[in-house]
Amino acid sequence: MSNGAKIAIGGVVAAAILWPLIGFWWTLLVLIGVPAVGYLMLDPSQRRRLRRVGRKEIGR
Repeated sequence: MSNGAKIAIGGVVAAAILWPLIGFWWTLLVLIGVPAVGYLMLDPSQRRRLRRVGRKEIGR
């Protein structure tokens, strides 16, 4: 199983657990906000490296 598939399954499981507990909009905010904040916390050099690796994976 690819890493992307594992992440997608983890997101679905997290949404299924959080939805009944905190509601749809808060769940959506958590599932989108946490990765976005994590990305913004990276140094500029780390962001460049992450984008470069992502493009290499797409070009496979």
